[in-house]
Amino acid sequence: MFTNKLVPLLFAGTVVLALTACAGVQPVAYTGISSSSQLKQNRDDDAGKVPYKYTAPVVLARYTQIVLDPVVVYQGHDNQFGDMKAADRTALADYMAKTFSDRLAKRFDIAKQAGPNTLRVKLTLTGAESTTLLVGQVMHFDLAGNLYNGVQSIRGGQGAFSGSVSYAVEVYDSASGQLLKAYVSKQYPNAMNLPAAFGSLSAAKTGLDKGADALVAQLH
Repeated sequence: MFTNKLVPLLFAGTVVLALTACAGVQPVAYTGISSSSQLKQNRDDDAGKVPYKYTAPVVLARYTQIVLDPVVVYQGHDNQFGDMKAADRTALADYMAKTFSDRLAKRFDIAKQAGPNTLRVKLTLTGAESTTLLVGQVMHFDLAGNLYNGVQSIRGGQGAFSGSVSYAVEVYDSASGQLLKAYVSKQYPNAMNLPAAFGSLSAAKTGLDKGADALVAQLH
């Protein structure tokens, strides 16, 4: 008898969670970034996390140095911070600057000025979702929540009520100013990552960790 009642409740709970996830923030080709007009909808397998991108035909392996512009917190009308406080936006931007710099330093020499064989990278923090207080953590212990998160983990999707981060990356030849690569991305922890569920910004910071690694991989 208990089992017969439990099944429809689990199904209903999973449907609610699925609808909640579908309503989550989806990055756009932000009109206020320099490369906006050149971004095209991504049709590749990674479109779920990189919905728009631009790539010029260039051999990135010849670049040995990199200049990092200060991270910009996007102020355009199409930003996706919701009601996130300015202090939290600044905290994420600071974390983004350090994380991307640390990761890129493993591949490039960090330069202070433009020059030959030197890339210039502009990072723009365009949005973020905080992990929903209490609910995001409970979903890792709730039966329906665990079921949903397990499926999302396999699919590479976002966990229930989990935070995320959205940002734009623009990569230029520092000497000529030519745009070589640009994309907008949304990153978040694995749906079964329990530690990332604690702390309102932990999920967004984990997303930035993943985003920094993804950029380094693309610049090899």
